[in-house]
Amino acid sequence: MATDRFVSLSEVKQLLTKESNQRELSTEQKVALDHAQKFSSMGADSAKKLHKALAALGFISEQNIVKIMDLLPVTPEDVRLVFSKERLTPEKKQIEQIIEIVQNSV
Repeated sequence: MATDRFVSLSEVKQLLTKESNQRELSTEQKVALDHAQKFSSMGADSAKKLHKALAALGFISEQNIVKIMDLLPVTPEDVRLVFSKERLTPEKKQIEQIIEIVQNSV
């Protein structure tokens, strides 16, 4: 039984590229792969390291970790946008930690 999970654009790109080498992709998969290739800004290894570093902070949900990985925010306003639908927004120090981790991973 498959489980649902959030995946970053880097992982989508990796998964669909691997799958395209084995078989013909559907139209939707081709569109998703094209989008991932255009907008994914890091490789799979870098994405895994970034995910691990963000998860280690302990206050970011899996969904928001993936959003941060896809957007790579560089300003406090960008980080606040990621958390805009959350009840609790990160404090200034936490936002600075996120930005520092993102900058070190790019």
